Amino acid sequence: MSSQRKLLTWVIAWTAGVGLALIIVPIPAMAQSNSADYIFLIASGFLCDAGDSSSCPAVVKSVDGSSYEMNGAGTFNTKSKVVTVTGTFTHKSPNGNSLETGIWLANELVGFDSYGIAPGARMQAGSAFGPPLLVPRHMPMLSSSLPAGGLAVMRIRLLPMWGPSRTAVLQVNCALGKVPDEHPTDGVRLTFEGGGGEFDQEPSGRTMFVLTRLGASPAPKSPTSGDETNPAPAQAQQ
Repeated sequence: MSSQRKLLTWVIAWTAGVGLALIIVPIPAMAQSNSADYIFLIASGFLCDAGDSSSCPAVVKSVDGSSYEMNGAGTFNTKSKVVTVTGTFTHKSPNGNSLETGIWLANELVGFDSYGIAPGARMQAGSAFGPPLLVPRHMPMLSSSLPAGGLAVMRIRLLPMWGPSRTAVLQVNCALGKVPDEHPTDGVRLTFEGGGGEFDQEPSGRTMFVLTRLGASPAPKSPTSGDETNPAPAQAQQ
């Protein structure tokens, strides 16, 4: 690896780290808002298990075998639709060669379908899932914070190390609570706008939503026959 490539890689990692710190700091104020506020993790922090390669990064593939490896963390507000998140990505060819790498940022929360609180999973001072490896110690994982399931749909911008940026719709699914049959496992899906391709195969990756204000979570939707409760990528762009 050239010295220039090493420098660019370091810059990406540093930028993502700073972004995560900026995301976490405002959470106490956000938790006082009048709507449900969530922290969410995508293949990051305590979700990662050194002995389990399927936990991190989150991998999503297209039908031709090319893939994106992603991780990130952030917050969102279900009423204002404000989302603050940053993460990193690596685009790989079907044979596993790295095509591009960079950071991604969210522009807009399109929607969130809650599956409800994880049964019996009350968090005690944030210790229920081990130490938050990518989260500062002052992150307010309060005793009233609860892990929850759901499907978040957001528009994101991918900023590669070289070349133009691109926009896409990212779906983040956390399979906790009353999980619908069509979304049985954790994972992410990625659909590029302007016919840039769809990545909808979810081989690996752990995700989690954390409700930061007890009692603010919307009730999980009850699926009915013939009723699609979760927005498809194409619908989310309209």
